[in-house]
Amino acid sequence: MLTTAITRLLGIPHPVMLAPMDIVADARLTLAVSDAGGFGILGGGYGDPVWLERELQLLEEANAARQSLFGIGFITWSLAYRPHLLDRALLSKPSAIWLSFGDPAPFVDKISAAGVMLICQVQTVPMAKEAVAKGADIIVAQGTEAGGHGTSCGSIALTPAIVDAVADKVPVVMAGGIADGRGLAAALMLGAQGVALGTRFYASLEAAGRPEAKARIVSASGEETTRSTIFDISRRHIWPAPYTGRVLTNDHARKWTGRESTLLEQIEQEHEIYMAARSRGDYSIAAVIAGESAGLINDIPSAGNIVRRISAQADALLSRSVEPSPIA
Repeated sequence: MLTTAITRLLGIPHPVMLAPMDIVADARLTLAVSDAGGFGILGGGYGDPVWLERELQLLEEANAARQSLFGIGFITWSLAYRPHLLDRALLSKPSAIWLSFGDPAPFVDKISAAGVMLICQVQTVPMAKEAVAKGADIIVAQGTEAGGHGTSCGSIALTPAIVDAVADKVPVVMAGGIADGRGLAAALMLGAQGVALGTRFYASLEAAGRPEAKARIVSASGEETTRSTIFDISRRHIWPAPYTGRVLTNDHARKWTGRESTLLEQIEQEHEIYMAARSRGDYSIAAVIAGESAGLINDIPSAGNIVRRISAQADALLSRSVEPSPIA
């Protein structure tokens, strides 16, 4: 069994965290990851009050019978408009709150006063330093390989750079491009204390995604992803620079790549087309938010199987005695 600063801090057997994917990481998936010994994090995302209340109630009901450790994640900007959602989340007694993309400072005191740890996801070394200075207890270094929103630096370079910058103060978790035990072993060798997985858990039995979306992840290769603003424009949810979103490449992305300004000009019609496709599960138009690790995913097992399999693979790899190669 792998023991790291993250397993000790969170009180979990395996250094594997569920990335709080908006809507996809619901209560069922959160509990499945936590019950398997990882750390499940509910995907509060943009802060849909109705969805959040329903899922928090499910977590609370489950925890009345068993005390599962879990976290709750938000896109930080959403809390600026709905600060009461953080109050509601803290009533569920999570072990941690995960904040992404915005300034965590307005929420640090309330989270700390509740005795809850703060996880901050960052994409650069300066962002990591700033988050630690403002009170983060755990830093997630998100590389550009990850699905969903992010920036441009890859995990292999970003993770050790952030480790060098802040690991003397807080543990670092690696996110982006990881789907198996090789990725966890590599993350630990780079100085991270664990991994956060999104795409791999999306393709699990418990994830709140359509079967068609999960099947697309399984069939996709790593190069069949696109990082752009197209799906944000299409759903009328445009993010500020430098953030773009990585999704599986589809007909809609191919049609509009390089023609984003024209898409904006035609957004009244295209938004309706896009939202209708999303409602009916037409993923030739609607985006499947997934990262480059899709190329490593070949099945749709239970979340518990994923946690145990990745940890066992990494443990075996790190325990293996490797003879150094002779110098030529």
